[in-house]
Amino acid sequence: MWFRNIILYRYDEPFYENEVTLAQALMEKQSRPLSNLAMESWGWEPPLGDGGELVHVANGRIMVCAMKKEKVLPPAVVKEVLQERITERENRDGRKIKNKEKAELRDNIIAEMLPKAFTKSSLHYAYIDPINHWVVVDASSPSTAETLLSLLRDSLGSLPAVPAEIRDEPRLLMTRWLRQQGEMPNGLTIGYECELHDEEGGIIRAKNEDLNAEEIQTLLDTGKQVTALSLEYDDRMEFVLNDKGHLKRLKFHDAVLEETAETEADTPAEQFDADFALMTAELSRLFEVLYGEDQ
Repeated sequence: MWFRNIILYRYDEPFYENEVTLAQALMEKQSRPLSNLAMESWGWEPPLGDGGELVHVANGRIMVCAMKKEKVLPPAVVKEVLQERITERENRDGRKIKNKEKAELRDNIIAEMLPKAFTKSSLHYAYIDPINHWVVVDASSPSTAETLLSLLRDSLGSLPAVPAEIRDEPRLLMTRWLRQQGEMPNGLTIGYECELHDEEGGIIRAKNEDLNAEEIQTLLDTGKQVTALSLEYDDRMEFVLNDKGHLKRLKFHDAVLEETAETEADTPAEQFDADFALMTAELSRLFEVLYGEDQ
């Protein structure tokens, strides 16, 4: 349940009446089996698993979970069958077939294979923070986050949420931090990893390095900008901030995990609530530092 990658959205106006009406709206887009000819589908699943509600509330935050189902068609298999069909038709007709015909053959092959293909499922979590007006998606790619937001928007009819932005342009902000030209926000410290880009598209990656070293500062002096930077917050968590303002490889420190381990939870649901409450409280503090008006 602990989020590993975060893409954050902000909203100003409430987009649901209460948790009951939210759950009812999600039921219209509940996860269902894939049809024979569908490649992919998204639908809502209970965050706590079978038998649970489609929304789960703890510490004032609301967890939701979307399931992605997709048919698995190995490209190598499709390619092999396609080549066989192409060779068969060219031998039969005595001519080279055109690209349009090849595309039609490929579409026909996929349609034939889909009903027999295996289905792969994956779960994608997000939570709504009505206290601070955040929608927090655990996703490593913007396309996955946007798909989940689209599913939520389709379920509710509207969703006035937009990507959260750091006040200053992230590249310039992280470059200033690394050049020690700007004071770090309260609680944030620089880690041991960064990615530098130049105007010509060159990329330099440093990992497990002292980022205050002369070599790194010299690269910054040549005009390179920071596009990813590892950070630690308040000795509670570490992550990589990229130039889109997304958090990657988020990891909570042992001090946080030990707090939940000490919780006297009698059931998995109670442990989930304890973890969820602590995680969201910690992230709220971080979000205020990174995305708040005073960062």
